Amino acid sequence: MNVTINNIGDVTVTLISGELDGSTAPVAQQEVLAVAREAALIVLDLTAVPYMSSAGLRMLLSTYRQVTNTGGKIVLVGVADEIKDTMEVTGFLKFFTLTDTVDQAVTALKG
Repeated sequence: MNVTINNIGDVTVTLISGELDGSTAPVAQQEVLAVAREAALIVLDLTAVPYMSSAGLRMLLSTYRQVTNTGGKIVLVGVADEIKDTMEVTGFLKFFTLTDTVDQAVTALKG
């Protein structure tokens, strides 16, 4: 698992590559939250995440809560269909905006 962080204006784009499981999800969350300042606008690009365990889902929800509790927003990009199905069944989709591209996510955050 690898995390790459870039900025597009005031939006932080975090690209996560690799599987998000019990051993990698805490590391990914730590890196994402390190850039989550008050009222942060964060894009989590998951296009390179082929698998996400329940630990990865918990990481997403925990990150969502921490970001939104400080007035921030978070958008997910490129969620694989299998992961999206799991998120739908578990009710996680009601928390997140999902887009296909980073540009769409940036537009959603600014809107």
